[in-house]
Amino acid sequence: MDFEFNDDQASLRDAVARWVEKGFSFERRHGIAKAGGATRAVYGELAELGLTGLAVPEAHGGMGFGAVEAMVVMEELGRGLVNAPYANGALVVPTLLSAAPAALQAAWLPKIASADALVVLAHQERKARYRLHHVTTRAAAAAGGHALTGTKSVVPAGDEADAFIVPARLSGADGNAAGIGLFLVERAAKGVTVRGYPTQDGARAAELTLSSTPATLITTDGGALLEQAADAAIAALCAEAVGVMDKLVAITVEYMNTRKQFGATLASFQALRHRIADVKMNLELARSMSYFATMKLGDPPAARRRALSQAKVQLGQSMRFVGQQCIQLHGGIGVTDEYIASHYFKRLTVMEMSFGDTMHHLGEVSARMQDTAGVFA
Repeated sequence: MDFEFNDDQASLRDAVARWVEKGFSFERRHGIAKAGGATRAVYGELAELGLTGLAVPEAHGGMGFGAVEAMVVMEELGRGLVNAPYANGALVVPTLLSAAPAALQAAWLPKIASADALVVLAHQERKARYRLHHVTTRAAAAAGGHALTGTKSVVPAGDEADAFIVPARLSGADGNAAGIGLFLVERAAKGVTVRGYPTQDGARAAELTLSSTPATLITTDGGALLEQAADAAIAALCAEAVGVMDKLVAITVEYMNTRKQFGATLASFQALRHRIADVKMNLELARSMSYFATMKLGDPPAARRRALSQAKVQLGQSMRFVGQQCIQLHGGIGVTDEYIASHYFKRLTVMEMSFGDTMHHLGEVSARMQDTAGVFA
């Protein structure tokens, strides 16, 4: 299998890397985080690079690129620790809107591509424990459409968004995969209450409360589409995590080559060299599984879901190991807010718990195994 990137993909990577180097220094990122984490201006700069239209079809003003290009971009944004809601707004939402009526796509996709509108997925609910189909938000028929009532938690950049895509139950019990509709809710709609707050990784999230709020139906078959969008988000997280770990390892190696103890650099101690070798091995395991996740996005649902859970398990294990080892190799300075490594570690911690933590996806992989798990003929 050919893992070489083509010229367009390499150029895309270089463009994002140059913007990160020149326009998104650690000092800027740290200042944004200390000010509360609002990144709408940063999202606009990504739009100037054309990145917000990456997954939007060309017919709606986007570039119509695929999963590999998204992976390339997410790796570079991870290296730069860019805390804008890029994956949710520019990769996940176009996936969800692909099933919307033509008029709804025409109304929103061009604005998403240009970043005139930030639309985010608001799917998490209390007590759901990462179960996508645990939906208690209710959709009722109303004049001219539907009205939603319920609460969504930890909505990325929820207090900066212009609209939300909200799963709501049309019928069935709270945990059923069937009976889930997807709706577009505008921030300015009646009955919308948003309470924003900063997150541990320097970004923002919000609690979204809907009270008989008017909503536009995207599809009545929301369960399957929500799974597809979640898998796209997991693949993006995996790629971002590779970029974060890659940069954190580089920072750690540089520190070990300059920091002296007992008259010698840390890099000269054999035991520490062995530890950094283990770190790099875990990084490469994560990189290979990130590629695996991206390549599996086009598979049938059952195979895709299992593959993405497998990738998230490995990425979760690698993120924890790489993050903890790199911080320990730094010593006390590694956990200070003024030092860059601590921010990479916090981002890895948040990503491990996003769209299902390691234990959740280990259970998903187990549930999707065949009776013999491939061990016996």
